[in-house]
Amino acid sequence: MTELVLPLVVRIERDAPPTRTDALEAAARGVLLMLTAERLEWVDAVAAWDGQRIRKVVRRARGAEWRRALTVDGLDVVHRSAQVRVYPPIPVDSWPPELVRLQVGGTELDDPAEVAPAAADEPLVLLSPHVEMTAGKAMAQAAHAAQLGWRASAATDRAAWRADGFALAVRAATAAQWAAALAAGAPVVTDAGFTEIAPDSQTAAAVLPWL
Repeated sequence: MTELVLPLVVRIERDAPPTRTDALEAAARGVLLMLTAERLEWVDAVAAWDGQRIRKVVRRARGAEWRRALTVDGLDVVHRSAQVRVYPPIPVDSWPPELVRLQVGGTELDDPAEVAPAAADEPLVLLSPHVEMTAGKAMAQAAHAAQLGWRASAATDRAAWRADGFALAVRAATAAQWAAALAAGAPVVTDAGFTEIAPDSQTAAAVLPWL
């Protein structure tokens, strides 16, 4: 079986980078939009990828790199300060030439001010307080959690979430919030440890009001 990966590219211009939270939320929404895309030429690849171990790779681009990235077929997510392009799944070793040279590591973003708490009834992705991650890694983990939440949701809840534009928040959890999410049985991402963190680290959880 061919192992597939979902590519994401985040736009990070030197003079106008996105905030960390905006980028994480854009990545999570982008994966949900790809899972529900109705492009016939993508359906089989998306279904095959969703049936395997979840793999996503986030790369960064700016200037001419970003313009080249836009020439590859995909879908765009614009979320406040963040722009992310999500591509249909591809074999792990078969990246398009327009994307293959983009950098993977070192994606550092900040939130310039304190991020407000998520609304009580808002779909939420929590990031573990016990694991340190670059923004790029955290984007992938937030997207993993959103996908696990989607898998765990009933058809009626999926339809309502989709109708709401896949609204969600991504927040760093406190130790108490993280423990509560695990105790409640929230879908949790256990990372394979390919990059940055140790294998079997729990990184993110989907806390959805309907689960």
